[in-house]
Amino acid sequence: MATLDWIVLGLFCLALVGIIIWVTSKKNETSTDYFLAGRDATWLVIGASIFASNIGSEHLVGLAGAGASSGMAMAHWEMHGWLILILGWFFVPFYSRSGVFTMPEFLEKRYNKGARSVLSVISLVSYVFTKVAVTVYAGGVVFKQVFGIESMFGIDFFWISAVGLVVLTGIYTTLGGMKAVLWTSVLQTPILLVGSLAVLVIGLIKLGGWNEMMEICRAVPVNAEGNTMTELMRSSKDPDFPWTGVILGSAIIGFWYWCTDQFIVQRVLSGRNQAESRRGAILGAAFKLTPVFIFLIPGMIAYALNYKGMIHLPDSDSAFSVLVKDLLPVGFKGLVVGGILAALMSSLASLFNSSATLFTVDFYEKYKPNATEKELVKVGRIATVVVVVLGVLWIPVMRGLGKVLYAYLQDVQSLLAPGIAAVFLLGIASKKTTPKAGLWGLLAGFTLGMIRLGLNVFSGSIAEESLIYKVFLAPNWLHYEIALFFIVIFLMLVISKFTPKADPVAIRGLYVGSATAEEKAVTRASWNNWDVIFSAVVIVVIILFYIYFW
Repeated sequence: MATLDWIVLGLFCLALVGIIIWVTSKKNETSTDYFLAGRDATWLVIGASIFASNIGSEHLVGLAGAGASSGMAMAHWEMHGWLILILGWFFVPFYSRSGVFTMPEFLEKRYNKGARSVLSVISLVSYVFTKVAVTVYAGGVVFKQVFGIESMFGIDFFWISAVGLVVLTGIYTTLGGMKAVLWTSVLQTPILLVGSLAVLVIGLIKLGGWNEMMEICRAVPVNAEGNTMTELMRSSKDPDFPWTGVILGSAIIGFWYWCTDQFIVQRVLSGRNQAESRRGAILGAAFKLTPVFIFLIPGMIAYALNYKGMIHLPDSDSAFSVLVKDLLPVGFKGLVVGGILAALMSSLASLFNSSATLFTVDFYEKYKPNATEKELVKVGRIATVVVVVLGVLWIPVMRGLGKVLYAYLQDVQSLLAPGIAAVFLLGIASKKTTPKAGLWGLLAGFTLGMIRLGLNVFSGSIAEESLIYKVFLAPNWLHYEIALFFIVIFLMLVISKFTPKADPVAIRGLYVGSATAEEKAVTRASWNNWDVIFSAVVIVVIILFYIYFW
């Protein structure tokens, strides 16, 4: 990078340091301050944090890589603004009435303590397998590519930049807690949007325009059935993204991620009231319309430029960083690198805080109820370090699976999401779903998912003629996910028929139709016509997108 790029990057870092110093000067006196920013966040901060927390390495590296390798196939996962609206309109009242810190805590109130413990374990495992491993890996890939440094002090620069990213982010998250995560997101979000938009515009100009990109990508077949890179809906025989699996399969992952995962829901839990939380979700849904255009389509642009010999693309996951390195003018490159750093740090910071919250509130505090507030915060910080170390150790295994980063991420999430989604859905939909059904639904979904993940690691040694291969490995990953979702639902319905129901008084307000007149009045007073209009605009944009790329 040129001197001006380093100056721009340095100014960004100074602004970030200033925010962190300001946040840490406001002491986190209690666990509520540290984990949920004192439950006093406004809609602007919540919406920006939802976006910045979601837009991490899986987009900068993974989604751009998916665009370069398979075109629009992964766009289904990015058109999930409607699910964030469901979080805001449907789930916020439930979570607000329950007064919980964490999603496992919500399941304890709806089911039992066992369900809470199991979901905590599943959530922490998912952070190790996905968020930590993916974000740290992507940080190493991006900075090695952008800075053009192969090694330093005899060590692969991939590991130096990856570990350095973890240390820097860990310091400011540990000191500032949830407030640091929320307020740094306000700085990071506009920088990320401006920088990524610059990549999109300059890339299209370099290539020759939108039509040129569409013409090149439309000519590239992605399966034997004749589908091309520009098509969203692909043949039922497509080995990776059949239409029979992609619509419902992506929705199951999206429902789990946007409506029940601590990583995202923690942002709306920090809202000062239902109105702020809902409007933050609506803003987050609007932001969620952008990743296809600022990450996936630049991946397709990188493919087209590589096809025309205008850039060299060593592999799909390098698409975004190669565009930054080769196309952007002096000054802009520093801004975009700042945006990349912002996205990676924001994603990691959110993860650190969510991990600390889960372990501290759902394990430590439960078994040591007399712990002081200072002790809870200290334990949360230690738990974060352990999760990060395990995630870094998983990176070599993840790289060995040989998939494009975004495909790896969605594959693993498809094994974690079905059980959790089914348990939340049935628990909120009906008071007839029993505590034991919730517990066994979580256990069954997690076990069947982890069996396939474990077998994937050792798939080379499993004969294709074996029953294990045919049951667990042969099915398309989306079809397996959908089958797993309905297996868990069926199991829960059966168990609910033969096990004691929860006390209706104990779960009042935690399922549809159980809110009191006063609670309904509070929820109704928390929204107005403008909230409805902005939500409708998000839905219309999603529909138009599907019509264009169908």
